[in-house]
Amino acid sequence: MNKLPPTRLVYSTEQGRLCPGCQQPMKACRCSKNKPRPPGDGIVRIRLETKGRKGKGVTVIGGIPLGDEALEQLGKQLKQRCGTGGTVKDGMIEIQGDHVEKLMIELKAKGFTVKKSGG
Repeated sequence: MNKLPPTRLVYSTEQGRLCPGCQQPMKACRCSKNKPRPPGDGIVRIRLETKGRKGKGVTVIGGIPLGDEALEQLGKQLKQRCGTGGTVKDGMIEIQGDHVEKLMIELKAKGFTVKKSGG
């Protein structure tokens, strides 16, 4: 008789969504915060994405060699510079709207090597 593999709880009405690795609530997850980002080549890449966003453009900045807290701070500064909203997730900064040229100038002034990627 085939035994089913043990199931893991993925959602709880008390705590919400749970991490599959450590079985803690996603806000208190210990395993995802400890994962180091893969080392990049030192080049910051900027691109405009519209896919999956109902046609609205979002400027995505990736490859910034900074830690999580410094990345959050840089994201906040760039959002203020552009006068728009955005977010920082998975080591990428997303700024609402098409601000590729403005952000390239800003990041070069901060000392990063910047390349425009995509079309």
